[in-house]
Amino acid sequence: MSDEALVKRIKVIVKEHGGQLALANAIGVDQGFISKVINKKQDVSYYLIRKLCFQLKYSPEWLILGTGEKKINKPESAKLITEIQMMRTELDILHARMRAYELEMNELKSQLQPQQQKAG
Repeated sequence: MSDEALVKRIKVIVKEHGGQLALANAIGVDQGFISKVINKKQDVSYYLIRKLCFQLKYSPEWLILGTGEKKINKPESAKLITEIQMMRTELDILHARMRAYELEMNELKSQLQPQQQKAG
């Protein structure tokens, strides 16, 4: 997941926590990880979103979509993150299936081409 607005909101969180190192320590990740995300050398992961939402109580709606309150203490937030993770897993499975179909289609095309050349 890479989104310009999402990275901007993460930069706001970094500033609120006194810098990359302080934020990294607060959520138990390496400062280099935070730096890579902010500098767009690494995509924003659900791992990071989950930590920011569960450990620091940022609203997933605000963090991901930029809407609603910045911080929230409702159980629905945990449910939303779980649902997002489940949807992401389903999406990954669909991508893998699509790739398998593409490979199968390419193989069928390559088998069909010599037959078409003989017939033509």
